[in-house]
Amino acid sequence: MIAIITVLAAFPIGYFFSSRLAANTTYAIAYLWAFVFQGVYLMLDAVDGAEGAAFEPGEFPLGYGVVTLSVFVVGFGLVGLGHGVRERRQARSRSSATGTIASAASGKTAASANVAG
Repeated sequence: MIAIITVLAAFPIGYFFSSRLAANTTYAIAYLWAFVFQGVYLMLDAVDGAEGAAFEPGEFPLGYGVVTLSVFVVGFGLVGLGHGVRERRQARSRSSATGTIASAASGKTAASANVAG
């Protein structure tokens, strides 16, 4: 469940929120809700002694903690990636509207390249 939340929500949250703090907080809340829900589900499964439970009662689930932490960190990376894509797209649209896209060959802007002299 936490992986689904991370894959489906982290990048769009980073893209659509203009504030990094708001985006990271929103992702953290969504992730932590899914983490609690998933943790309770897995603990109930282990307590019932179900076949193929994620961990055994009385056993410390270190592997589960490492995996969930890594999914959490990857989610913050996706939020940052979404925010970066948004910033680059906005910067590109602002510069193309003013005619100041840099020319790769000359290093001059499109506006200054068209000036005679």
